[in-house]
Amino acid sequence: MVVAEAVPELVSSTRLMEGFTFQRIKTRGAEINVATAGEGPPLLLIHGNPLTLVSWHKVAPSLARDFSVIAIDMRGYGDSSKPYGGEDHSGYSFRSIGEDAFDVMDALGHKTFAVAGHDRGARVGFRMALDHPERVTHYAALDIVPTHHVLNNITLGWARESYHWFFMAQKAPFPENLLGADLDYYMRYKLNKKGVGLDIFTPEAIAEYIRCATPEQIHAVCEDYRATITVDLDMDTADYGKRKIACPTMVIWGTNSHCGRHFKPVEAWSEWADDVIGLPIPTGHYPAEHRPDLVYAAFYRFFRGEPVT
Repeated sequence: MVVAEAVPELVSSTRLMEGFTFQRIKTRGAEINVATAGEGPPLLLIHGNPLTLVSWHKVAPSLARDFSVIAIDMRGYGDSSKPYGGEDHSGYSFRSIGEDAFDVMDALGHKTFAVAGHDRGARVGFRMALDHPERVTHYAALDIVPTHHVLNNITLGWARESYHWFFMAQKAPFPENLLGADLDYYMRYKLNKKGVGLDIFTPEAIAEYIRCATPEQIHAVCEDYRATITVDLDMDTADYGKRKIACPTMVIWGTNSHCGRHFKPVEAWSEWADDVIGLPIPTGHYPAEHRPDLVYAAFYRFFRGEPVT
């Protein structure tokens, strides 16, 4: 049973997510921290690693002027629960996280909706759009190419930058113990990905990400990566060449990110969707916090069905 419950507001999150109301929604497999605001067509925002829903704080209030915006902390992240992932790690598969998102949207009364995701959240959105084309009307991915494409096209350059894909997927508790030795250092190093500097983040957002980087979250994130190279890849391999995303799809990538420098994003996405548009922007891996103006403008037009340039 899916139940929506009001919960005390989290001071740090609510201060950043101006105008949003927070609640915790019970899904079939977790309890999800949810922030909502605005009226209009429903738009679900799903964050990436090592972030929380706060990563949308520079674009979400503007989007809420025209959309019903729903931002979630994925299971295992932020102020959502951290359930057991199972021996096969499937509890942290993109499908399982996507099922949480569908349950949240059901609880809020949204049968169909648009999805935008960044990093891991974009991979969740990919699986949602592929599994349930009748529910996802539009899909936008920030700074990724599909998992199947990544893992079947590994290069030396990408591997050097994306070491964490395989380090964090090692058997527990090896990566958890090493990362937990200095979580503050790890988080600041991770947020400074590609050397863009920490100045693109507000001090309040950095503090929020570090607050949430508990041992429990680190274990959940590792479970996420363990699922990626096992059950998630198996699902994608089974679907490759047989199913494609049916809805309009937009990929935005940073020209200074791993996505822009090691892949051809539109070509990669065309393997999985027929209606794809691509938009490179001058950012690193965190476009919604680095260039929120460009992300907002693209989202506004795309989710209204207008041309994106």
